[in-house]
Amino acid sequence: MYSDMNLLRELRTSEPTDFQNYLRMDPNTFDELLKLVSPYIRKEDTVMRQSISPEERLVATLRMLATGRSYECLKFSTGISPQALGRIIPETCKVIYQVLQKDYLKFPKTVQEWMDIGERFNSRWQFPNCGGAIDGKHIRITCPAKTGAFYYNYKKFYSIVLMALVNSDYEFLYVDVGKNGRNSDGAILEYTKFYQYLRNNQLHLPLKEENIEQMNYVFLGDEAFALQKHILRPFSQSELTYKKKFLTIAYRGLEMSLKIVLD
Repeated sequence: MYSDMNLLRELRTSEPTDFQNYLRMDPNTFDELLKLVSPYIRKEDTVMRQSISPEERLVATLRMLATGRSYECLKFSTGISPQALGRIIPETCKVIYQVLQKDYLKFPKTVQEWMDIGERFNSRWQFPNCGGAIDGKHIRITCPAKTGAFYYNYKKFYSIVLMALVNSDYEFLYVDVGKNGRNSDGAILEYTKFYQYLRNNQLHLPLKEENIEQMNYVFLGDEAFALQKHILRPFSQSELTYKKKFLTIAYRGLEMSLKIVLD
């Protein structure tokens, strides 16, 4: 069977940088992920044919996630039919989420966990009482049939939006994917479970009395988000004083760090 497996084995030993560019992860990380997912995606061989190995399944999935290529295109590099890829990739994605959920995307559930995040923000970025930075990433898609301009965004392409909340160390705390790109980040945020819990005071955030200078515990966003009790955004560019300019520069540093993570 012709596939990219031989190429990857060669890159692993001779060109590890190219291996990482190909799958968006280094060989050690790939091996660790393969070890975690293999028990759940391994299939039995039959008298008719050998099953597609867990390694091949994971490579096909990572390559699709890295490139966004269609199943029809991926069949040439994976040696797997589009029909089989249509079953393998969703299954593998689901397993990846299940095995990593315990150690990653750990959303805080207690006041102390939020306070720990706030302390880290204060020590690393000198921004107190902060629970995370919020931003959206437009993911380019082919326009779905019969949807008109529903997914057409202000950047003039079709997209769905990945809305993310990250901590001071660029680690994801919460992700929502799938809202149509026509909406602004602020509008999309209001449709997430995170915002619903925030609005209904169900996030168990620290009270003012527990925070530095007895100020609100907040999340940071850019101009697309509305200023609220627990959401901060930059000052309006039309009314900047010297002090506001200084604070805005510091704020922009956090905002750019988040954009680097999402990109």
